[in-house]
Parts: sequence; C-alpha cells; structure tokens
Amino acid sequence: MNNIYFLVEGRRTEMKLYPAWLETLRPDLNRVLSPVDVDRNNYYIFSGNGFPSLLHNHLENAVADVNQIGRFSSFVIILDADDATSEGRTKEVIEFYTGMPEPLAIGIRFVVIVQNKCIETWLLGNQKMFKRNPQSKTYREYINYYDVQGSDPEFMGPMPPFEYSAQFHVAYLSEMFIERNQRYSKRNPGVAASQSYLDGLSKRSEQGDLKSFQGMLDAISNL
Repeated sequence: MNNIYFLVEGRRTEMKLYPAWLETLRPDLNRVLSPVDVDRNNYYIFSGNGFPSLLHNHLENAVADVNQIGRFSSFVIILDADDATSEGRTKEVIEFYTGMPEPLAIGIRFVVIVQNKCIETWLLGNQKMFKRNPQSKTYREYINYYDVQGSDPEFMGPMPPFEYSAQFHVAYLSEMFIERNQRYSKRNPGVAASQSYLDGLSKRSEQGDLKSFQGMLDAISNL
C-alpha cells in the first residue's frame, strides 16, 4: 500500500500543476477526490488556502483525517518559502507540527517540500520559454534587472516597486509567456502543466539551478 496525502499551500496553481506533474513523476499513483476513497497506490491533494492558513487552519484537521482513515503511508506539505529561507520555512513547519497534540500515526512519513521562493520561481527556470530579445518593454526591464535564463531564479529578489519576490516572479512569468504568445495565470497555468515544460525544469535543475525544485523531484520519487 502506498497512498499519499498532499497538503499544498496554493489554492489554484498547485492544485492544477501537481496533478499534471504527478502523471509523469509518479504514473503508478492514481488521484482520488476524497481521502476516504484511497485504497492502493492513490493520492489525495488538498489546498490549505495560503500561508499561514495551511498551518493554523488545516494541518491539524488533515493529520486527524489521515490517522482516522488509516490507509496513508505518507503525508506531504508543499508550501512557498516566500522571502524567508527554505530552511527557515521548513523549521517553522516542523516546529508547528511537533507542537500539535496529535501527530501522525507511527509509520506514516511526514515530508515538507518548500518552493523557493514560489512555484512561479521554478517556472521561470524553463530556458526554452525565455526569449532573449523580447518586444515588450516591461519584459526587457525585467531581464535587465535579473536574467533568469543565465542566473538561478531562486536567487531573484523583488524588483522595485514590487514589495515581495512572489509578486514580481508572477509578473515576470506572465510577461515571459505573453512573449511566446502564451498565457499564464494562477487559475490557468497553461503549458506549464505539460510534460515538456516539466522536462525543461528538470533539465535546468540538472545544471545545478533550482535546488528546491530538484528537492521536490527527489522527495516525490522517494515516497
């Protein structure tokens, strides 16, 4: 029996991308739409509706459900680092979890996957989507600030007047897609859900960039 419960931070993008990616990364797993329906080699994915709601409003209930159902082998939390460090965010989750009155039952693995800085950061790493000489003035300004084709997107901070990295990374990614006559939004990630896009990110991580993305690949393959 290998059943996995995924609790993800995002309520839109992750709920579309991870099921699409898992078809490639773990074709042995089949999705179920309710945790009570897990049987053998299934996964269930649920959104925590952002951070810190994921921790304070959903984690305890999700763990209680997993324990009550008794057929899950792994419990996986996926969330953004935002402008914290991956290590700091992981520590925060583990400290919260260890302080909960009801931990996971013995034998159920607890895994934390941190997207540094957000899932759009990873998506910026597809070098085939990058266009060196774009028409968009805004896109050119973004590239002049930080060239995500040549430099690791995980190290890119916010370009003024953006206050947070995640805001800027979403805007940068949207411009990148538009330049390729594509569209990206939280509700519709478009070609980012394709196997070819995932392959492009995997290739980038093989070059030594997107270390948190590679960490996600390793964690999911080992579940």
